[in-house]
Amino acid sequence: MKDELLLKSHLKTLRLPAFAKEYPGLARQCGEENKSYPDFLLGLCEIEVQQREVRSIAKRMKEAGFPAPKDLSDFDFQNAPKVNKRKILNLAQGEYLDQRENIVLIGPPGVGKTHLAIALGREACRRAKRVKFFTTAGLTTAYAEAREERHVQRLEKHIDQCGLVIVDELGYVPLGHGAAENLFHFCSLCYERTSLIITTNLPFSEWPQIFGDERLAGALLDRLTHRVHIVEMPGDSFRLKASLKRRENE
Repeated sequence: MKDELLLKSHLKTLRLPAFAKEYPGLARQCGEENKSYPDFLLGLCEIEVQQREVRSIAKRMKEAGFPAPKDLSDFDFQNAPKVNKRKILNLAQGEYLDQRENIVLIGPPGVGKTHLAIALGREACRRAKRVKFFTTAGLTTAYAEAREERHVQRLEKHIDQCGLVIVDELGYVPLGHGAAENLFHFCSLCYERTSLIITTNLPFSEWPQIFGDERLAGALLDRLTHRVHIVEMPGDSFRLKASLKRRENE
């Protein structure tokens, strides 16, 4: 009894919770199957590594701040036949992250841009990348507040530690001059250092309308599209289709 308590204390000190939880059952199993001590130790190590990975992924997903748990398996590609499914699945493999490349999802409201952005972000978390999700309004507000409180370096240090930053809903609301400059500064910070996923309802030709400054928009696009994967998502709103279907069934 004393030895068991001492063992649990040591495992707690060494931060090996899976060892502490699983060793009695695995010891019995190895005894019944006449397995060696190295086999027993290897089995414990494999369980510990697997559980640590699960906890790490959950932590990264929580820190990312996704507004909802969306995965590629939940996306209805059949109702979005013009979306390049093969391209999306290839991007989910994460090579663009290693190359510091960007993704821009372009399409009208309700076609699933945010869903795919979140799903790709969650895949990045599973591949040990730190991710942060912002709406465009949320990002520009974060910059404005950081400047007011003189914490811009702290915000940018956090962004710089990410392997992927998602900026959702660019183009839905025109940006003021200060917000446009903050967004440009953000994209400059990420250029060839951090991958970006941006969702927008506007083609690139209309981006000057968002920024209110053609030169600023041009400079931002120059950085953003240097190494970019463009995913066009034409079609009708999934939400509108679902609403109309519900009304038909009432």
